Amino acid sequence: MYIDNQESLEAFVRRAASSALLAIDTEFLRESTYYPRLCLMQMATDSEVVLVDPFEVPDLSPLRPLLEDPAILKLFHAGGQDLEIIYHKLGVVPAPLFDTQIAASVLGHPQQIGYGALVSAICGKTLKKSDSFTDWSLRPLKESQLQYAADDVIFLPQIYRIMSEKLKAKGRESWLEAEFAELANPARYQEDPRERYKRLKRGSSLNRRQLAAAREVAAWREEKARRCDRPRKWVMTDEQIVEACKRGARTIDELFMVRGMREKLGTRDGREVAALICKGLDLPEDQLPKPERAAKSEPNVDIQVDLMEALARLRAKENDIALHTLASRDDLAAVARGHRNVAVLKGWRRTILGGELLDLVEGRIALAIQNNQLRIISL
Repeated sequence: MYIDNQESLEAFVRRAASSALLAIDTEFLRESTYYPRLCLMQMATDSEVVLVDPFEVPDLSPLRPLLEDPAILKLFHAGGQDLEIIYHKLGVVPAPLFDTQIAASVLGHPQQIGYGALVSAICGKTLKKSDSFTDWSLRPLKESQLQYAADDVIFLPQIYRIMSEKLKAKGRESWLEAEFAELANPARYQEDPRERYKRLKRGSSLNRRQLAAAREVAAWREEKARRCDRPRKWVMTDEQIVEACKRGARTIDELFMVRGMREKLGTRDGREVAALICKGLDLPEDQLPKPERAAKSEPNVDIQVDLMEALARLRAKENDIALHTLASRDDLAAVARGHRNVAVLKGWRRTILGGELLDLVEGRIALAIQNNQLRIISL
């Protein structure tokens, strides 16, 4: 059902209020805006599938009670971007929720398995890919586009029920609670502009004073991009910020010596950015940021990590879990360096692997090859 008016949306909300499940997906564009532009919202209950046209429906707020209803489980596949869009559009994060991509990784499927591959594996259906690169902002949408969009939610209830039974049979129903709770945490979608500098490309090449300047400029760029609803790189690229701060561009003339900066910034903005660079460079020592990277004095742990990864690979295979869902290489490196506040050392991951990792790095067990198989030897 294609919903292109307020009355139809509100009627759907009334019908869906009695459903136990609500599958959700979105189609969006983000090439020319700061926030993704919602172009279509697909939802499915056990009895119907609807496609909501946000260009025609003036007010999507009637959906909020459905999205917040604790009696309705919201289903997504790789739902991070969908949740971000819904949060910024409606001010709520759907909860409780279940993400089939995350669940698949503890049920023997590859980490980050695509929706089409999962539908094929679980439902035995092959989805058409002809409209995967559609410009969803164009109207009218073709019948093939509408079917493509509907397919993105129509199989989710069936997949959820099959996965739920498998999780129950394996005793893994509680394993994903923390991941799903984190996905539903509004703080995940509220980025602090003054933290953006930590994600600058090549930011690790800056010293602390230059990094302080980059913190000021990156925050200014973030706020300007939001106000203008433009991609941040259209205001200024990461590389331009890093280069300007590395040069210590205290004047607009020095700033405009950075390639492409004159074309990005007008005179007024240029002066403001130069002043922010001065502010960051002149901060007292105790207010300078600390680079978030491993200290040079930290030991090289490649050999330990290789051994731990062999053990992790074994346990992942035995338990039918995607390796990087069980333990990332960064987690293993952190354990090797003595850190203990690491995901692999908590909850179900500790039960399956984390405890053994500690035994391995502390010399209580060893690894050996016997009959072409990896064996664990107690010391």
